[in-house]
Amino acid sequence: MADSALVIGGTRFIGRHVVEDLLDHGYEVTIFNRGTHENPFADREGVAHVEGDRRDDTDLRAAKLSVEPDVVIDCVAYYPEDVRVATDLFADVDGYVYVSSGSAYGVEEIPKREGETPLCPCTPEQATDDSHGTYGNRKAEGDRAVFEAAEAGVNAMSVRPCIVYGPHDYTERLDYWIDRVLTHDRVVVPGDGQNLWHRAYVEDVASALRIVAEEGTPGEAYNVGDRTLVTMEGTVDLIAEAADTEVEVVHAGERELAAADLSPDDFVLYRDYPHVLDTNELSSLGWESTPLPEAMERTVADHRESDRDGSEHDPGREAEERVLGVLDTL
Repeated sequence: MADSALVIGGTRFIGRHVVEDLLDHGYEVTIFNRGTHENPFADREGVAHVEGDRRDDTDLRAAKLSVEPDVVIDCVAYYPEDVRVATDLFADVDGYVYVSSGSAYGVEEIPKREGETPLCPCTPEQATDDSHGTYGNRKAEGDRAVFEAAEAGVNAMSVRPCIVYGPHDYTERLDYWIDRVLTHDRVVVPGDGQNLWHRAYVEDVASALRIVAEEGTPGEAYNVGDRTLVTMEGTVDLIAEAADTEVEVVHAGERELAAADLSPDDFVLYRDYPHVLDTNELSSLGWESTPLPEAMERTVADHRESDRDGSEHDPGREAEERVLGVLDTL
């Protein structure tokens, strides 16, 4: 009989890829969510759906009793209490894996290592806040809840992805840059193009979650990110290669950007200080990342089939044209 997996979430981005990966590895999968998003697995053999609110203990308990899962992948635990409730309820499973975040790290150092780099603190007020500013604090406290559960004998583990990209990415962060490459011959990149924000291909995050559930050590956290890091300029070049097109990368410093009332931070995925995660712990479990050209080819292909354009992150092409005009006069 195949192992059963319960995916809390499961219809959007990371969760969607988790379901696919589990199916590819012989699991019987049940997704548990409120049903507010279209279910891409509605007619898929081997995937069941239990509707409910993960923040409603009764709903979560009903899902547990109906599935009796061997493995639980928790994609939508955004508050520490979510993790405490889940690790208590699923204390008898073979593996409970909490999707944390590289944002849980509270110190800027290169690279950030599990068990060494300090995590963000979390006050009681931050633990229940729903703003973006407390995201890292809440994820870090969720990690600590995993560690406490493991000390009590629960097979609970944490996976910390950095910025995730790939097919079905509703955040549209990388879609902005893909759209720029596909629609313009010249692309403005802030600074010298060498800024580094570690990213993780979504299929690799999905496989990491399954491998940690199967092979991970309770009480441990595992970073996940591309094994080869790429700069912002390198990302644009990868997109152009995957799209079989050519593009000119134009560097713009703070002074040139200011001429159009822009700053480097107006460009999505720009980060002044490098964010790099050590992924050796995960690799020691047998995990591998997808080669960057292959990951980008799949990402660009999905973008072309979607209606995503990253426009919510657009600093404004007219402003960029003003920047280009300034640079052309230098």
